[in-house]
Amino acid sequence: MKVMVGGTFDPLHAGHRKLLSRSFNLAGPAGEVVIGLTTDDFAGTKVHPVQPYQKRLDNVTAFIQEKGYTASWAVEPLSDRYGSAIDADFDILVVSEETLPVALDINELRRQRGMAKVDLYVVSCVLAEDERRISSTRIYRGEIDPHGRLIR
Repeated sequence: MKVMVGGTFDPLHAGHRKLLSRSFNLAGPAGEVVIGLTTDDFAGTKVHPVQPYQKRLDNVTAFIQEKGYTASWAVEPLSDRYGSAIDADFDILVVSEETLPVALDINELRRQRGMAKVDLYVVSCVLAEDERRISSTRIYRGEIDPHGRLIR
């Protein structure tokens, strides 16, 4: 299977780890995962600061190596909401609950271009100790750590 997933991945928290892990599990040991990593310009629209692209790429790479996944993988710069997903040949798009609307848009754009829709796999959000979802914004505000443990 060829799987695509995208995000800013900063900081690389438990929800991101779940999203990436699911992507590799769905691809299978001999599959392929394409990770769209937001460019600095695109990530600059976030409400919190974002580490530079290279640092985020290093963190994603370290996570993949730490997990020992055998599927082939590549990272491509993501400079808009869709990246290559509207034109690429692949099987599954892995998204979070909050990015599902973007995935639905991607399938609609693919349909308009005469391309086959792709299967969507929605990963549920990971909850912090307080039963609210883990998010980069909450981490940058100092409410939780990347594992969802309460700080204040």
